[in-house]
Amino acid sequence: MIIDCHGHYTTEPKDLLRWRKEQVENVKEPAKQPAKASLKVSDDEIRESLEGAQLKLQRERGTDVTIFSPRAMGMSHHIGDYNVSLTWSQLCNEMIHRVCTLYPDNFIGVCQLPQSPGVSPDSCIGELERCVKEFGFVGCNLNPDPSGGHWTAPPLTDRWWYKFYEKMVELDVPAMVHVSASCNPAFHGTGAHYINADTTAFMQLIMGDLFKDFPTLKLIIPHGGGAVPFHWGRYRGLALNNKRPPLDEMMKDNVWFDTCVYHQPGIDLLTKVVPIDNILFASEMVGAVRGKDPQTGHEFDDTKRYVDHALGLSAEDKKKIFEGNALRAYPRLKNKLRAKSAARA
Repeated sequence: MIIDCHGHYTTEPKDLLRWRKEQVENVKEPAKQPAKASLKVSDDEIRESLEGAQLKLQRERGTDVTIFSPRAMGMSHHIGDYNVSLTWSQLCNEMIHRVCTLYPDNFIGVCQLPQSPGVSPDSCIGELERCVKEFGFVGCNLNPDPSGGHWTAPPLTDRWWYKFYEKMVELDVPAMVHVSASCNPAFHGTGAHYINADTTAFMQLIMGDLFKDFPTLKLIIPHGGGAVPFHWGRYRGLALNNKRPPLDEMMKDNVWFDTCVYHQPGIDLLTKVVPIDNILFASEMVGAVRGKDPQTGHEFDDTKRYVDHALGLSAEDKKKIFEGNALRAYPRLKNKLRAKSAARA
């Protein structure tokens, strides 16, 4: 089975975007905020938004199921206050639930959290529980920088996050550490802010004792781990210099990188230096980089092709990357897939 662990609803129906625009325009006037009931999206509109995009690409590229969440850039936790973020997150998660209900064989949900700058992550526990218990979602996207590029939140290893981690462990769900839009003009969103965040999160984990306190906590760092694979020696050295555990020991059953790396040499490097047990297949297709690579004639985000052709990977290695590692990183996924198989039988 080919499990794509990183998909976003980047082709969402127009009325969802219309609703968000109205919410943002009236962010300082609560009385003018749009009602949730004013959002009108039919099932056919959802089907139309997916059939020519994610579903078409799944079929063409041979992906079986995508772990699917709201548009990452659209989370924009820096806009408005907690109540604005909560309402927006609820609407986005309900839309993902509708997608997964319409296409249960193709998509499994992961939720957006109602984070807000300066507000304790404890405030996100209710929405996480709702999405896991009511909607059957298998994880969440956790923004390490709700300020949108100003980095005002404590490191991920700080006790500020601990109550939320306790709930993740209780529910047995991982978090993909994923920032949203950058409101700092010094940091391009997908080209700088995303990669900076991935790299920053990994360094925070090196320097902390998070997994001593939470030995079963699971975190996915997307986009190939940011700059980490290219500078693997730097981080190994920093860990040694600071008397921290070796990188493979620190990652082990707690940290995974995904394959959202959009060229063959990048995947070759990722799979050569990062432990195979800690790599998850992902494409983020219809995402950050769209279109064909003129050097290869293939779509940039057709990452399955890169894994298929990665140097030195055995059949067993590829099975781990495409399927086995995802079942370890997302403990609820196995039962979810089993239930889907039973429903088809």
